This record gives sequence, C-alpha cells and structure tokens, in this order.
Amino acid sequence: MTTEKPTFKDSLKSWDTENYLDRIFYRPIGYRLALLLKPTGITPNTITIISIFVGVGACLLFYPDNALWINLIGFLLLVFANILDCVDGQLARLTGIKSELGRILDGVCGDIWFLTFYTVMTLRLINSEGWGWWTILIALASAYSHLNQASMIDYYKTLHLHFLKGGINSEFSTTDDIRKKYKALGWNKPVSKILMKLYFIYTKNQEAKTPQLRKYLTQLNETHPAGYSEEVKQAFRAKSLKLMPLLDVFTFNSRSLVMLLTLVLNLEWVYFA
Repeated sequence: MTTEKPTFKDSLKSWDTENYLDRIFYRPIGYRLALLLKPTGITPNTITIISIFVGVGACLLFYPDNALWINLIGFLLLVFANILDCVDGQLARLTGIKSELGRILDGVCGDIWFLTFYTVMTLRLINSEGWGWWTILIALASAYSHLNQASMIDYYKTLHLHFLKGGINSEFSTTDDIRKKYKALGWNKPVSKILMKLYFIYTKNQEAKTPQLRKYLTQLNETHPAGYSEEVKQAFRAKSLKLMPLLDVFTFNSRSLVMLLTLVLNLEWVYFA
C-alpha cells in the first residue's frame, strides 16, 4: 500500500491568507524543507525555536552602521529565519503534530525578531550625530504600534480561517477558551502555564479592540452551535478577502522591504516613521 505524497496546498492553512511573496517564494521553499524534515522526527516547535535564534542573530548584524555587507548578511539570515517560520507550520500540517504551545511560539516568533531590530536600530541612532537618548521614546512608540498592528493582523487572519472551517475545529480562541485551558494546566508545566497566561493577555487585548466583532461572533455561535452554514461562510469570506491586501501591507514581507531600504540608505529613522 502506497501513501500519497502530501501536496503543496496540504501544507497551507489557506490560499486566501497567503500574500503574493509567500505564494511564490517562502511557502514553496518551506514546503520542500518540510517534506525533507517530515521523516526525521524533528518537531515543528524545534524549528520555531531555531528560527527565533536565527532571526535574533540576524538582527544583531544590523548594528554596524559602516559595514553594509554585514547588514546584508543579516538581512539574508532574517529571510532564512522567516523561511523556517514557514516550515514549522507547514511541517505541523504535514505531520499532524500540532499543539497550543506551538501556536503561541509561532505567534511570538516574529515579534521577538522585530523587537530585536527596534533595539538595534535605536542603538544605532543614539550613536549617530543629532540623536540622543530621547530616541528610545520614539522607538517605544513605534514598537508599540507595530505589536498592536501585528496582533490585529493575526486576529483577523485567524478569524478568516475560523469561518472557512465553519466555526469549528479551528485555531481561533476566545479569552473564555484560553482561561479554561490555563486553569487546567498545573504548575508542573511552568513554561506552558506562563505562555498560556501571556496568550490570554494577548487575546484579551485583541478582543478589547474589536468589541462589535466579539458581539457578532457570540450571537453567531448561539444561532449556529453546530457550525456556520455555507451561506454565512461565503458571505464572510467575500468581505474578508477584500481586507487581505490591506493586512498584507503590515506583514513581514512589506516590513522587511522597508527594513532593507533603511539599511541600504543608512536612514534608521525611516523605519520608525
């Protein structure tokens, strides 16, 4: 008996939520690497942790302001880190190895990279003529805005996938869901317990920014307890698809291009603008 080779689309959450560069570059490479890793026993969480360290190391190479070649090596490493960030999810879908911890780790991965990048760019500016320690305030405001944007993009894309699955068996979680999981976890698993608490705070912040959406979902779940009808799914999808190009403006692909521009032109402040 032969087992069919998983297809490229089997490794994706949905074609809807993948932007152009992901479709033609990151995801195809991620798929091939996931196929290579599938029989090795290496877990998606291991790949995620490796990608975090690679991404942080890449951003540290952005510190020299008089060695562009080092900066460009850092940028290539960051691209590789993002490929690994694609591999973890694709490997999880090809192997069926999924966990709440994996989703949380994957969610914070990019945030850790960019917080490192903000720190490095801030230090570069502080050491530049005409800039001082007050630069930290600008960087903090910019980083806060970034984290909130990333949080809402994740929320809306996960919600889109939630509707595609008819409102059942998806990764979309409410604070009520997470609170139950947090209480069920014992302190014999301190890392998981702490991460679940952080995930609760993260989701609570998302819900606080979208009160009408939360109200709509509550009503919808009450009227469709067994899952959303095809009509509801397609009506939401049609409107949600229009938002995807706007959301993509604030994702890694767009931000990394601006990042490259700031490094090449040696204009760190551009990224904070």
